[in-house]
Amino acid sequence: MKRNDGAIKGHPKGKKNQMRSPEEKEAIVRRCLDENIPFQKLGKELGITDTSISTWVRAYEINGVDGLKSKTGKCGSGNPYSALFNKKNLTEIERLRLELAKKEVECERLKKGYTVKGVGRRKEYVTINKKNSK
Repeated sequence: MKRNDGAIKGHPKGKKNQMRSPEEKEAIVRRCLDENIPFQKLGKELGITDTSISTWVRAYEINGVDGLKSKTGKCGSGNPYSALFNKKNLTEIERLRLELAKKEVECERLKKGYTVKGVGRRKEYVTINKKNSK
């Protein structure tokens, strides 16, 4: 995507975002802080956007190394049941956990006053009551 000034924003098309561990981020932040290197210069050298580095520095100053942990991606946060949906051979315990998770979601939907009919693209959310419960 191009900005008004003609510069390219973001990473090149077709390339994936590079996930960095908290240790890698800490090394970059420490280098920036200890050696007093500007975000832009360090970013060009390492191939990282200066906004990413500045975000890491702010997070490090507020929360230390814990602030550098990813909220998504490889660090294990997210839906713990998503892997079970794609797995072919489930153990009995995994199958029961998945079934329980589905039932919990169904209960929460019923509490909110709607149910789901169909699957995939044909999925439709139908309200149980005549009035909208949202």
